[in-house]
Amino acid sequence: MAVQEGAAPAAGTSGATPGTTAETPSGGPVHRLKPNAVGLLGVVFMAVATAAPITAMTGNVPFMVSSGNGIGAPASYLVAMVVLGIFSVGFTSMAKHITSTGAFYGFISYGLGRTAGLASGLLATFAYVVFEPALIGIFSTFATTTLKDQTGLHIPWWAFAVLMLAINATGTWFGVSVAEKLLVFLLATEVTVLAAMAISVALHGGGPDGFTFGPVNPVNAFQGTSAGLGLFFAFWSWVGFESTAMYGEESRDPKKIIPKATMISVLGVGVFYVFVSWMAITGNGEKEAVAAASSANPLAMFFNPTEQYVGHWAVVVIQWLMITGSLACGMAFHNCAARYMYALGREGVLPSLQRTIGRTHDRHGSPHIAGLVQTVVSAVLIGAFWIAGKDPYTGTYVLLAILGTMAILIVQAVCSFAVLWYFRSHHPESRHWFRTLLAPLVGGVAMLAVVVLLVSNMGVAAGPESGSFVLRATPWIVALVAVGGVAYAQYLKRRAPERYALLGRTVLEETKER
Repeated sequence: MAVQEGAAPAAGTSGATPGTTAETPSGGPVHRLKPNAVGLLGVVFMAVATAAPITAMTGNVPFMVSSGNGIGAPASYLVAMVVLGIFSVGFTSMAKHITSTGAFYGFISYGLGRTAGLASGLLATFAYVVFEPALIGIFSTFATTTLKDQTGLHIPWWAFAVLMLAINATGTWFGVSVAEKLLVFLLATEVTVLAAMAISVALHGGGPDGFTFGPVNPVNAFQGTSAGLGLFFAFWSWVGFESTAMYGEESRDPKKIIPKATMISVLGVGVFYVFVSWMAITGNGEKEAVAAASSANPLAMFFNPTEQYVGHWAVVVIQWLMITGSLACGMAFHNCAARYMYALGREGVLPSLQRTIGRTHDRHGSPHIAGLVQTVVSAVLIGAFWIAGKDPYTGTYVLLAILGTMAILIVQAVCSFAVLWYFRSHHPESRHWFRTLLAPLVGGVAMLAVVVLLVSNMGVAAGPESGSFVLRATPWIVALVAVGGVAYAQYLKRRAPERYALLGRTVLEETKER
């Protein structure tokens, strides 16, 4: 049952019924999402979808090889997997105590206080809000290009943007179980075809140079043209894995499912990234891989070994799956943004929000109004970039992805430090030298280091948009959102202490502050 700290459940309500299940101390209703709607695999698929494996591989790896750490790209994924695995140890330790749709918002509020919680909640919401239009940009590019190349039809990119907006809005309206079914299918197909390439190369004994282990040597992650850029792109490829926590209220056993789903997402995706990128380089040959990644068609780095070891049909399939993969990723981010909006709304950060984005659908138990608001915001951002003449890929996707990534990495770092303080102040009996001290400390410092990598390399990462006003303003926009959250929290503390007391405190009763 969803309750707020200090609130009693409303009489006659049931935790199995979507809608109003509790009352705030001020008498306002608290709506909850549909319970028991998704299991372990569903949460894993929702989280992995935000990582978009096929987009991460075909979009990031060639750039890492050509402009980052060269053949050390797979080693970058190995390093990132270890760091994120350590971060997840602390993250999942807290997930066993707090089940909140607001995820970072709730965790940080309990760990570092309501002011830090609201600032982080706004930053996380902002990140997921801009990620959806970013993915709409890359989806539209893939769809337009593939359709023209393989059928000769030319459909303007904005038509595909409208299509994706409609699909995402519909999926959120009918609840997480609908999105889960579609994502399971889309992810299964894209993972299968990439795995087919990698396994085929391995079964053939490697490429022209045989098996080479240089690509997975951790030392090579820190070498090359720009090791910092390569490492940043490796971490970028995981963005969204932490979204497991926000499905706790809708999962069947959040205390067990969310920690498991988080570690499966981090380690499973990591092993997949390392293996696929390693076999792509091996299948080409190390020198040939660098040449292909640096060519006018960097996708040749994946297409060449796929054609040679699997067949031309698989290359055609990959092109279509790049479309569906970006669609799955955008849909997952839409769900994340809607749930963060809903989490902020139902707590009455602004009183009017409880009656709008803080409501759930009476039948589907979904954050339907928040989903529609996110659709409108995405449409406005897409329209603004279109009016500004930005390319949907090099402009919209790249600029908004960098903006959102900076925001979410900062929140991840803050969350690590929140874990440290939470167990020190709330559950000293559960403190552990590794799980609640060393792991979150190392994870937090590492996340801050990745933010530094982003800031120092974002001009190169932005490519042709390196001189863009949006890129130059990115750190200031992120800072403005965070400062705005701090300022508003302090305003509530002084002028509306009853609302301030509720910030980040709506959790699932069964797991509340164990």
